[in-house]
Amino acid sequence: MRYSLTLHDPEGRRLMGFDNAHGVPPQGGRYRKPSTEHDHWHRTGDDEGRPYPFRGADRLLADFFAEVRRILTGLGIEETVLRESDTTERKAP
Repeated sequence: MRYSLTLHDPEGRRLMGFDNAHGVPPQGGRYRKPSTEHDHWHRTGDDEGRPYPFRGADRLLADFFAEVRRILTGLGIEETVLRESDTTERKAP
């Protein structure tokens, strides 16, 4: 399963994200054995990534939205859904 969940500002800059697109250095020092896992998260837009212990899609979504709330609260932005759309039912032109 591949995934990429990201939060962006209005200009399109990534603020935070969870994905498994590439490996990240292990936490704890340069002499630790590299991980073969690619699950990781970027706590900030310029964070290179830190390992994320993937424990299922439900937990991934819960962790992602907890981080979204943390960031929005830190920026003084209310958590309000402005619009919902279902992209699975788009019709071809």
